[in-house]
Amino acid sequence: MKEIIQGFYQKKHFWTRLILVVIAVILMGFALSWLLLVDLGTDPCTLLNKSISAHLGMSIGNWQAIFNTILLIFVILFGGRNLGFGTLANMFLVGYSIDFFSWIWAKILPPDLFTSMGVRIAVLIPALILFILAAAFYMDIDMGTAPYDAVSFIISTHLPNVSFRVVRVVYDFVVTALAVLLGGKLGIVTVLMVVTLGPVIEWLGNILKRHLNLFDD
Repeated sequence: MKEIIQGFYQKKHFWTRLILVVIAVILMGFALSWLLLVDLGTDPCTLLNKSISAHLGMSIGNWQAIFNTILLIFVILFGGRNLGFGTLANMFLVGYSIDFFSWIWAKILPPDLFTSMGVRIAVLIPALILFILAAAFYMDIDMGTAPYDAVSFIISTHLPNVSFRVVRVVYDFVVTALAVLLGGKLGIVTVLMVVTLGPVIEWLGNILKRHLNLFDD
């Protein structure tokens, strides 16, 4: 419990970190709103939340806030690490950003915009790149881990002989399978994210740390 509380302590450049983490998670929600429009798949967590929220008849933002709160309680009970204000930002801002930007797109975009596969691919590529970059930047700011990601760390600590990357891929695969069972649409983007998202974000995060060097802790 002491480590969890320490994760919320004010770090060096606290307010700069906090502003940057808010920007990063809003950009993640912005990118995800486009990925949902393109309808070729999204990350496993969003796919699961979208499937459940559709069954419950509520917005993805409201359900994701509930879902993340449940996960956060689980993480705290089982000794999760690296929680902080960035954890709270991810818990609430990603889902509500998706709702907000999706509402805007519904108002201003023509309903038949994504009938063409060429248009869908043209939107998909920059949206996917933005999501991955924003996620890597969010983690590099080091203000706390999202509850969904923290669960995979907890599982990994109980399986010391298994690589974390293997744990994460299996974890994402199980979440994706559950989402599909609940009516979620499996797309090529989801398959790619299950296999590559963790390693790619880790790789980009290392590049950001080497070249940006935002904070000296």
